[in-house]
Amino acid sequence: MEEHPVPVAQLPAVRKASIVLISLGQELSANVLKHLSRDEIETLTLEIARIKHVSPDLRDAVLAEFSQMIVAQECIIEGGIEYAQGVLQQALGKETASEIISRLVTMLQVQPFDSVKSVDPTQLLQLLQNEHPQTIALVLAHLPAETSAMVLSGLPQKLQAQVAMRIVGMDRASPEVVREVEGILQARITATGTQDFDKAGGPSTLADILNCADRTTERSILDDLMENNPEVAEEVKKRLFVFEDIITLGRRDIQLVLREVDGKDLALALKGAPENVRSVIYENMSERAAQSLREEMEFMGAVRLRDVEAAQQKIVSVIRALEEAGEVVISRGEENETII
Repeated sequence: MEEHPVPVAQLPAVRKASIVLISLGQELSANVLKHLSRDEIETLTLEIARIKHVSPDLRDAVLAEFSQMIVAQECIIEGGIEYAQGVLQQALGKETASEIISRLVTMLQVQPFDSVKSVDPTQLLQLLQNEHPQTIALVLAHLPAETSAMVLSGLPQKLQAQVAMRIVGMDRASPEVVREVEGILQARITATGTQDFDKAGGPSTLADILNCADRTTERSILDDLMENNPEVAEEVKKRLFVFEDIITLGRRDIQLVLREVDGKDLALALKGAPENVRSVIYENMSERAAQSLREEMEFMGAVRLRDVEAAQQKIVSVIRALEEAGEVVISRGEENETII
């Protein structure tokens, strides 16, 4: 039986959310899940699967808190935090009201540029392309790497280089500057309420963006960085994984990658690869599979460079996904790295 040994306020949020969904029933819960991300759905469904039974007391306590949070949020929207706290104090008492408001404020905190993250990259490009390079860099440094890569790829080549240089040189941005830029983009965003400086930019950020960009954009920016700031370019390269770097993976990792990628993508990617890369790939395949791959490449005949680069980028994406899952290890070139 599901026990209720601790106050509801101290239960993990995912447990309480799961209990609410269970209480709503299948049809209503399904409608709620439609509005959540895949990760959120997986987390909640896993938690629901772990719950064997919910006692009536626990269910009622969780639903009561949920109802209070909804009321508090509506009051904040209607009249701000002070108004909401006043209403809740009259209804629930000072201590309970303070606890609810504190938790709700934490939940409602918005990360920099959260409202911009839902904007289509094409629209975002139109919004940013006439802005100062520093403004563009600040926005891209706060967005998901995939979105930033699409925006960066759409900028004129000279502007790409200017933005890239500023992303690399960026360390921290004050909340005031962030809010000013958000205003320029006409984004309605809630202030985080903290004066801590947000980490933004640097070689790692630019590398993440370039790893998601097309190879033409990547090469153009790296060439410009090498010309203007070789030291910074090397720092970015250390963090940048390109298709040719597949030879730096261990044999087991390469074989795992080969099992995960599409055979046609691999053949197309190798059409534009150096001989040493091809050799490493062949060495990690059976003789029969390697021969079949060679025949596939020969059968393709002449191919377009952009198709080769697209295939290579697909394989890089597979490798990066495997790294994030802890399945393969990518050497980042850091000094004094400890292996255990």
